[in-house]
Amino acid sequence: MSRFPEGARRRLMTHPLGWIAAGFGSGFSPRAPGTVGSIVALLPWWFFLKDLPLPAYLAVVVAGFALGCWAAHWVIAETGIEDPGVVVWDEYVGVWIALLAAPAGWPWVLAGLVLFRIFDIAKPWPVGWADKKLHGGFGAMLDDALAGLYALGLLQLAVWFLSQR
Repeated sequence: MSRFPEGARRRLMTHPLGWIAAGFGSGFSPRAPGTVGSIVALLPWWFFLKDLPLPAYLAVVVAGFALGCWAAHWVIAETGIEDPGVVVWDEYVGVWIALLAAPAGWPWVLAGLVLFRIFDIAKPWPVGWADKKLHGGFGAMLDDALAGLYALGLLQLAVWFLSQR
């Protein structure tokens, strides 16, 4: 995890925006905070999002993206670090996008999670472009949203392909 200025870690852990940006603490994982955040993002998806009607699901994702922009911007301003590793709310939103239309069953959930992580790490265009060119809270959030869209598309392609057999 990036070294924070004196007192920044404590402010992140005690401020609501810091807690949200850190994925309710999952971003404080000493190893692979993005992967840990992505896995923890499955909990609200499983218990709350997966059964929502599509309009409500989309509203939660859009609201989550907007909240994430605000929270990530606050953390960046507090730490002086552009896209600090502790910010994992972007992974939450990316996973939720990837699983938007996932069929029932853990194999599909796992496939969506793995595909999201692959696209988040590999950063194909325009994910990599957004990661390098856009800054602040919006930039921190957008690359993961785009990775989520790639994962969603590939997951749905797999669903369609397997339904044709």
